[in-house]
Amino acid sequence: MPTVRESSAHWGTFQVEVSDDRRTLRASRPHADDPDASPAIGNVASAQHHRSRLTRPAVRRRWLERGPGPDARRGDPDDEYVELDWNRVLDLVAGELTRVRREHGNQAIYGGSYGWGSAGRFHHAQSQLHRFLNAFGGYTFSVNDYSRGASLVLLPHLIGHDGMAELRARPASWAQIAESTDLFLTFGGLRRSNGWVVPGGHDRHTGSDHARRVAASTRIVSLSAQRDDVLTELGAEWVGVQPGTDAAVILAMIHTLVVEHLADDAFLATHTVGADRVRAYVLGTPDGEPRTPEWAARVSGVPAATIRDLARRAAAGRTLVNVTYSLQRHADGEQAVFAALTLAAFLGQIGLPGGGFSHGYGSMGDYGNGFEPVRLPTFAQGRNPVADFIPCARISDLLLHPGARLPYDGGVLTLPDIRLAYWAGGNPFHHHQDLRRLRRAFARLDTLVVHEFHWTPTARHADIVLPAANTLEREDIAAGPGDARLRAMPRVVAPAGQAREEFWVYARLAERLGIDFAGGLGSREWLERIYEEWRERPDSPEAPPFAEFWAAGGTPLPQVPYADGAFARFRADPVGHPLATPSGRIELFSQTLDAFALPDVAGHAVWRPPAPRDARFDLELLCTQPSHRLHSQLDMGVASQSTKVAGREPIRLHPDDAAARGLVAGSVALVRSAQGSILAGVVVTDALLPGVAQMHTGAWFDPSAPEVADCVNGNVNVLTRDVGTSTLTQASNGARVRVRVERYDGEPPPVRAYEPPRFAKS
Repeated sequence: MPTVRESSAHWGTFQVEVSDDRRTLRASRPHADDPDASPAIGNVASAQHHRSRLTRPAVRRRWLERGPGPDARRGDPDDEYVELDWNRVLDLVAGELTRVRREHGNQAIYGGSYGWGSAGRFHHAQSQLHRFLNAFGGYTFSVNDYSRGASLVLLPHLIGHDGMAELRARPASWAQIAESTDLFLTFGGLRRSNGWVVPGGHDRHTGSDHARRVAASTRIVSLSAQRDDVLTELGAEWVGVQPGTDAAVILAMIHTLVVEHLADDAFLATHTVGADRVRAYVLGTPDGEPRTPEWAARVSGVPAATIRDLARRAAAGRTLVNVTYSLQRHADGEQAVFAALTLAAFLGQIGLPGGGFSHGYGSMGDYGNGFEPVRLPTFAQGRNPVADFIPCARISDLLLHPGARLPYDGGVLTLPDIRLAYWAGGNPFHHHQDLRRLRRAFARLDTLVVHEFHWTPTARHADIVLPAANTLEREDIAAGPGDARLRAMPRVVAPAGQAREEFWVYARLAERLGIDFAGGLGSREWLERIYEEWRERPDSPEAPPFAEFWAAGGTPLPQVPYADGAFARFRADPVGHPLATPSGRIELFSQTLDAFALPDVAGHAVWRPPAPRDARFDLELLCTQPSHRLHSQLDMGVASQSTKVAGREPIRLHPDDAAARGLVAGSVALVRSAQGSILAGVVVTDALLPGVAQMHTGAWFDPSAPEVADCVNGNVNVLTRDVGTSTLTQASNGARVRVRVERYDGEPPPVRAYEPPRFAKS
């Protein structure tokens, strides 16, 4: 009989069936009492023993024979690898790290651990890699993230860093919305699948229950180009908005509040600065162009009467204005966030239960859970002596243009000359934009070292690939923000082949380099240590000793509802509890931003028209997070593969757009942008606005038939633009792109993305 065990991932806690010898994973399934579980759980068993699994250390043959250096063939689908024993490969890695440090300095090493590789608190890829590189003398690092990079730079100027933390950890909760909110305006939808994902995972999923309670008392309006971009339980009213025009709609709503005397002038006078500048702007005083609903209707496609009605309804009762992360992931994406915060301020409800501004509903599963934050165990990374950094979405700029000057947050960064990138726990061929450009950037490296579970696109670009034990093959501890339980994650299956824990890898490298990484402890000893250090903290909840915790499979975490949400104390006493902004108030006009004198960001929210359109690309493609996998993880799994059409990632088209191009459901389409081309399977749906298409991100990059398309498996980031959202934030620009879609009439080439590379004899 198979053994049933529990494990966790960022998409939740689940059960697996394991053979008696603990070598074969037979099945994966959600807990019976988790009816809202993520379908991504279905990928786990099929991916565990997939042919793409990395089982031995491998080195790219050209690097092994020629030595370190730039190579335009890095990532070639037909490149060969040589499988070597661990000792030799570790010697190669240690030798190359030593060479780069000696010849170029530690700033020439880039610690590229951006990703969601493990839900564990100890085997956290970023913590492990950064601790190792810090012990080695440091590395060039990255800041911010791909999810909300623009907001992470913009909002501290408007509400302060503490206000930003409150907005993330203590927003108006689901319970407060159900009890107090009359109208919930969400720009960008409220996507169900994003609610399955929490950093660290959750014990059980609760999104549908929250939605049902809210739907019973609150009117939800979803402003999005997709009708189905919201939980069905909410019964939401849909207002179709052309992509990238949300800021115009919001500014027109503010115009309505101003001219109809519906704005809360008392709140604006005591809790904000700059409202007069905003009033003047929406009335058209500086430039003669009032931002009226009629003006916004021409831009967005939303009828002027609808815009006025939304503004009036928002002013008539308790209203929460929400903006999803996706709205700031495109050129000038900061403006939608800036404008939404401004709208909430003009309504005067910031700091009230169930009212004001939120930025995360529909983007993260833990957002708005309503519980006091509980500190969790962590593995210390140490201190990085190197000061050089980049915003994470500027990795191609870093590698392609050493010495270049990059404007960022009112200053200028000088990009160091990176010779070695060390990547663990992430897949830039999912996260990053314009993958042809990223390939050129990786080609400039002397060496790329990658830890991976499978032969992902990133692994297929690496010079040295180290097989890592995955979550099921090692011991760890898991919990997410607001979780009900801190969970033990026992090893449930033996490591595949020669895969090793990353902790083991770094410890062996440290021995060769003469540095201290492990502190004399093994991974199980460290696991116990971080748990006991956490347990002994005065602000930690009561918990049993480690042995009891482990035997029980976990320990409960307190779920104490917070009484006051974000900005409640500031609202009650703006003088006694000021925000950490220059004025101590919400800065609807920021003197700091204005003083930066940037060409694309003003001191207040503005509408910035898009660049002139290229007539060749007549559809707006939305690039959204997938439903049956997390990012690109386990794309070869059965759940992810069940969503494919014609054997590759689907593209959704409105019936009118499909018919105009001679496409029907199940067709193969050639999708082009100014950056590249992909093949995709066609789905026809009226859930989109005409002129709008939609694809999920995360299909594994497959450049094996460049004569047909740059990716034959439908990786949408081949199409997206690799330019910063603005000179202020330099964040990801991957949420949408202009494309041309046409029928592909040839025989589609086979997908090779999930095949291992060719191996040469050592």
